[in-house]
Order: sequence, then structure tokens, then C-alpha cells
Amino acid sequence: MSRSAGMSNHMAPGSKSPSSRRSFVKRLGAAGVALPALAIFPRWAHAQNAAWPPYTDAAIDWKQFAGQTITLAGAIHPWTNAITPLLPDFTELTGIHVVPDFRLETTYLGALAIQLNRGDSTPDVFMFTAYGQGISGGWLEPLNAYYSDKSLTDLGWYDESDLLKTARAFPLWRGGERYATPITSEAVTLFINGDALAAKQLSVPKTFEELLVTANAIKTDEMSGIAMRAQASGNSSVPAMSFLFSYGGAMVSDNKAVFASPEAIAAIEMYGRLLNQAGPGGVSGYEWYHVLDDFLQRRTAMAIDSSNFATDISNPARSQVAGQAVFAAFPHVAGRTSVPFMSHWQACINSRSRNKRAAFLFLLWATSKPTSLRTAAAGLATTRVSAWSSEGFKKAFGVQAAEAALTNLQNADVDRAKAILFHPQSRPILDAFMIGVNEVVSGAKPAKIAMTNAAEKANAAIRG
Repeated sequence: MSRSAGMSNHMAPGSKSPSSRRSFVKRLGAAGVALPALAIFPRWAHAQNAAWPPYTDAAIDWKQFAGQTITLAGAIHPWTNAITPLLPDFTELTGIHVVPDFRLETTYLGALAIQLNRGDSTPDVFMFTAYGQGISGGWLEPLNAYYSDKSLTDLGWYDESDLLKTARAFPLWRGGERYATPITSEAVTLFINGDALAAKQLSVPKTFEELLVTANAIKTDEMSGIAMRAQASGNSSVPAMSFLFSYGGAMVSDNKAVFASPEAIAAIEMYGRLLNQAGPGGVSGYEWYHVLDDFLQRRTAMAIDSSNFATDISNPARSQVAGQAVFAAFPHVAGRTSVPFMSHWQACINSRSRNKRAAFLFLLWATSKPTSLRTAAAGLATTRVSAWSSEGFKKAFGVQAAEAALTNLQNADVDRAKAILFHPQSRPILDAFMIGVNEVVSGAKPAKIAMTNAAEKANAAIRG
């Protein structure tokens, strides 16, 4: 259970917490990370000048591809928001020009698959999630040879031991090949309007049954009790998969969709009950941005979604709950540990790119310690211990929010997440799953029928 659940409901996410730097670093260690002193508190951590990062400490000729141009494609996302202001610095360092192409997530992912499938040479670098589809389709450039190329990579300077344990494990494919570089860390987290909770003299719910009781008790005519994604699209699957995993289920096993199991049906029944009884009107059409907007505008008392929402929730310019939001561990079934869905957005190189080595140099720069420290100061949950433990990150993201995210990352099951994300048919499987979830949320079908039909549809796609 996260410490945040035991804190005052009025504690602002960016305010000072009783936890010390030592206890926060201890949590990073519990996430399976080696903590060398320089990785935690680097000598350049408080420098202010934009040119400060010690890139020149690397045994790399940063100018070797000067004059080349690469296209960087991605979703509009905290990572693209954080990296965009730094792109001129990369160009100054390397002489490589970067052309960004960022779009709304659903639009981006749909267009990217079409581009890659027809063999386009651009984008050179792109954010990606459908790892198995990309590898089986031959879209992704294998990266191990680039990491071992001493003219491109200084592994001592890059320091992979500074990566979170999940970030080290996540990109590994069969045989240990890597086709991607993790760029963010996120786990499904519970967000609560602390004022709404205090008004009913309620505590932070720990179990799903407590969550249901709280959601019903806290809702008003102006504010739903809870908001979560429910759109009939695989892109909306993240919170529902967290319920499924926490009830003991899995998405795929032995190359079969298994979300018609008793555990999965129980999980989606609870998901539907929560949104039927205490969700907002029209929730069956909700994507992540509807959930976030409702929470920011005080239209919902609780929300469950990505830990990366924290920077928006904590931003007074965007959020009406910046001063009273509570960040908590994902709920659990009584007698079980919670298993929230976790993920790392990854960046890949197009196997048809004409500028692969320049593209790899960009990935190395973008995920290095010094760049990660700078993006973390903008509130990005990077993959690096040194960035997570920096004062800039804790100020921008919030100590309580960071501790909740770490708790949820620790409790997550990387293998269960990878089993679905890396499956060659991940998209049709996720789409079928969320069509079933949507039917339960909308009341069109009971969970047993909806999830049985969904699993049959997914297995038909797997069989081809």
C-alpha cells in the first residue's frame, strides 16, 4: 500500500511530505535498481544553463552525422511535450536536424501502422506500442548491434544500471534482442479529489469493494463518483486490464486470449458496476483525455488511469484540483496484491530509414542521464533512477504522486503486460477485449457473455 493513502487528504501533490529523500531513494531501490551515489545525486543536478549537460564526457563523436535530417513521429504526450524544447540543443550538439510530427494518439497510431506497412522510409524514429506486430512485420530495426558499436555508444557514460528494473526488462525480445528504447515509465494509479473525500469523511479506498462503496458515496449531481476509459477501442484498455490482472487474470496465455476466465469476468463485472453506478454520463465513449479533463475540472471525484496524469493534475494553470489531489496505490481484491498495468512507451527506428545511425544517436541522447534529468524537471516520468530521485522531478511531478507511481510500478507484472503488448496480434486482441468491456459498461450484455464473445473474436484473429 502506498504511503500516500495514509496521508492527509488535503496534502497537495507538490507539497512537502514527511518522507525524506532517504526513504524515497529506498523505494527506488525496492523497484530493483542499483543506486550508485553519483547516479542519485549527480554533481550537475542543480545547474541552470541549458548547455550544462556533460555530453562531452561521452567517448562519442556527436558530430559524425552532421547535416543529416531525421523525422521524429509520436503521439501528443508528456514525452513529446518534454523533449520538443530540447530538440534545438540536440541539433546544436550533433548537427542533426530533427523534424517533429506529433498527433493525437489514436490518429497517430492509426497513421503510423499504414506508413510502416507500406515500407515508407520515414519516420526515422517513432514512439511505438505494438511491439510484436512491428517485429513480425519487419518494421523495427534491431538495436543490439548499435549498442555494441563503440563509435556510436559509450556504455559506461550511458550507464544502463541507472535504468529502472522494468525499463531494463521491458524491451528484451526472444534471444535478448532489442528493437526499442523505453522513453517513459507509467503505471495505472488511483487519483482522488481530497476535498470531496473529506466532505464525506471517507478514507482512501484500498480494495475494489471499498472503491465501489466510496464511488457511490462521493458522487453528487455535479460530480461523478469515478471516471475510467470505456471506449470500444484497444487504446482504452489500460485501466480495465489493471482490474483483470488484479483479479488474477491474464490477457493472453499459450497464444490464446484468456479473458473469458472466471477471474476476468469478475474483474469486468466490477469495472461495469463502478461505471454503471457511479460513472459520468456518456462514459461508454470515454478515452483517457475525457477521464483527465473530468478530474481536472472537478466533474469526477475519482479517476483511474496513467500515473503520467500527475503533471497535469498538479498544474494550477490547468487543474482545479491541484491543491487537493490525492495519489494512491491501485486497489486490490481482498487477500490479493494489486497488479496494475504498467508500460513504457518506447521509441523505435524504422527498418527502412536512410539515417539509422543518426536516428540511434538521437535515441541515445534522448534517453541519456543528462537529457532525462532535464525532461524530468518538466515533470516527465523517465526511465532513470537519477531523474526520478532529482529535486526537479519531485517538484514538478509531486512527491506523493511519485511514490504512488513507484508503488504501482513495483506491484506491476512486467511479463503479463509484455504478453499482450508484444503479441503480433495485440491490436485486434485489445480491440476485441474493449468491445466486450464497452458492452458491459453500457449495459448491453452481462460480463460473462460479453467477455466470452470477446475472447472468441480475439482467438479468431490470432488463428488468422
